[in-house]
Amino acid sequence: MFSEEERTSFEPISNFAIENQQHKYLISLISLRYVVLKQHYFTNFVVLKQHFMEPLLAFQDVLLGSVENRFSRESVAKIRWNDKMIGIRGPRGAGKTTLILQRLKFGLGDQREKGLYVTADHTWFYTHSLLDTAMDWWKQGGRVLFIDEVHKYPHWSRELKNIYDGLPGMKVIFSASSALDIYRGEADLSRRVVSYSLPGLSFREYLQFTERGTFPAMSLDDIRAHHREVSRSVLEKVQPLPDFRHYLRQGYLPIFTEGEESYLPRLEQVINTTLEADLATLASYNAGTAARVKKLLGVIAESAPFKPNISALADKMGLHRDKIYEFIYQLEDARLLNLLSAEGKGVSRLQKPEKIYLENTNLAYAMQASPDMGNLRETFLMGQLVNAGLSVTAPTQGDFKVGDLFIEVGGKSKNAGQVKGEASYLVAADDIEMGVGSKVPLWMFGFLY
Repeated sequence: MFSEEERTSFEPISNFAIENQQHKYLISLISLRYVVLKQHYFTNFVVLKQHFMEPLLAFQDVLLGSVENRFSRESVAKIRWNDKMIGIRGPRGAGKTTLILQRLKFGLGDQREKGLYVTADHTWFYTHSLLDTAMDWWKQGGRVLFIDEVHKYPHWSRELKNIYDGLPGMKVIFSASSALDIYRGEADLSRRVVSYSLPGLSFREYLQFTERGTFPAMSLDDIRAHHREVSRSVLEKVQPLPDFRHYLRQGYLPIFTEGEESYLPRLEQVINTTLEADLATLASYNAGTAARVKKLLGVIAESAPFKPNISALADKMGLHRDKIYEFIYQLEDARLLNLLSAEGKGVSRLQKPEKIYLENTNLAYAMQASPDMGNLRETFLMGQLVNAGLSVTAPTQGDFKVGDLFIEVGGKSKNAGQVKGEASYLVAADDIEMGVGSKVPLWMFGFLY
């Protein structure tokens, strides 16, 4: 139909069409190979990353294997777990690690595989940063990061801020020493972190922990109005006085579950580690300073509770008065001391406290051969009031004042002589199971939290 010349004129067009189709096919083939290779290498990258973090995951699995949910602190109920960044502070041995491991194992539900536990003193952080670890966990689908003892990581506040700002979908829950001031790190975390404190066990929690009985916490007003009814309900399950004596000696920290015979030596280790590691890190102590602070704590323990003579302490320690004030308030921050201020006076770190107490009675047994029972009673009541979040001052009459309530502490024969002239008062009497009128069993103040 076409001449030879016409057919020849079409051949370049036909050849071009064929070459064009071959070119498109080749591009498609290359694109397909690229997609396959990309998927292959991405999958291998994720597997490599998972293998890369295997030491942390293996460490976590070992810890979770021994975590039970038989007992959990009621403080957990107050924590708003949906907050993006949560800090939990408390003394060593109070149960911070157990609390966050329980949250990871039992509290995340079907999101458990998206949670990762790390401790800031793990050898992993010799060669990896906290921020990079969080980024890697995020890339693997992680959405919750638990960091234990964050104060042991250099520049902790700066990297927590970077994680908060750079990973909007990542929740961070961290624990720290009581001595750590979360809001005074090198980076501003004041608008980012919600902070909670975890004290040692109350006497009520101790009874529950040792399976002696489960009782609700009560307010100071409840104790004033209903202490006889409370005594009856407790006495139906347990005689509190023998347990109370045991608690005063070795029931404040949950580490007693590791062996009662080793509790006081372990408590001594807690004291030493708090001074030589936690405070040394946070307050930049050297070995000499840590030794001086330890000596000061020993001097205080010999007489606590007592009204301090700062000049006499300074002379005895060979230190300036300002250093004594500094060390005393640092020991309070570390939850080794409680400081009682006089009524009507402000709180200043350069102001002499009216009275100095050990933070709990177990410390007295760890640091003294035979603690005075009168001192133990005051120490117990002061600690329970403070841990319950109450504002306590030293009144002119009685031992403690909370709001308009005066409290006098003593043995079973203690009367209201010193506070009877006050409109509102209680006598916290030891060695009684049930009180009458304004006389309340001392052990019942251990039900405040």
